[in-house]
Amino acid sequence: MRPLRFVALGDSLTEGVGDPVGDTWRGWAALLAEGLAPADSPAEFTNLAVSGAQTRDLLERQTPAALDLRADVASVVIGVNDTLRCTFDIHAVAARLDQVYAAFRAHGTVLLTACLPDPGTMLRLPGALARPLARRQRAVNTVVHALSERHGAVHLHAADGDWISDRAMWSADRLHPGERGHRQLALRFHELLAEAGLATGTAPSADPEAPAPSRSANLWWLATAGTGWVARRCTDLLPQLLTLAADEVRHKARGTSARLDLTASHAVASALAALSVAEQPDAA
Repeated sequence: MRPLRFVALGDSLTEGVGDPVGDTWRGWAALLAEGLAPADSPAEFTNLAVSGAQTRDLLERQTPAALDLRADVASVVIGVNDTLRCTFDIHAVAARLDQVYAAFRAHGTVLLTACLPDPGTMLRLPGALARPLARRQRAVNTVVHALSERHGAVHLHAADGDWISDRAMWSADRLHPGERGHRQLALRFHELLAEAGLATGTAPSADPEAPAPSRSANLWWLATAGTGWVARRCTDLLPQLLTLAADEVRHKARGTSARLDLTASHAVASALAALSVAEQPDAA
């Protein structure tokens, strides 16, 4: 009998950014892999996640590779980079995620998903800049919730809770968990899988192995690599984000801010409804 195969897909969060081990990243998925099966028959783990990946990369590159590996368990945690692009389209995000989830479920793969906090809040941006990003991330999370239920995924609600406001959980850039945060994600996923009888190994420890980086080390990282990371993710969004912020200010002054939330909610409902309509011919 071959070992359990776990394949992780996604972006920098799943790649492990924020949890360095030597000259590479480890992250929550690697920590979870160690607890999926007993120590005498460890799971085979492959991490296909790539920093900066969007749902298009997930669909076109990572998913075919994961299917070729015949994964027994696959994690799909993605979407934040889509919200940081001027090309953000919740209809396209929903359609891609639906295809990916369906592909794994058609192969009998156990699918792991998660919703995530919005980057504007984590970066502590001013309200007019943070609200458009929060609205986009809520849209992605709503889609992930709905599609996770539709496809029978094991879903982790990671978009809120005490861990979001606990600074000790996060790395210097405030967008990625530190080692403690990655361990928390791994532990929470393991709890869900164990409850479903899908994880039979020892749960990951919540306690970090390495001491927390010093304040000076955090500031140095943020001023060098961290600043570059944020700049690469947001360059094409900035002009549009400023326009969105100006729109926020105008609506707030007029007392019509609720219209922006309503428009976003309608877009999500339309995106999910389009998927349901597309599935009807196959069901007939």
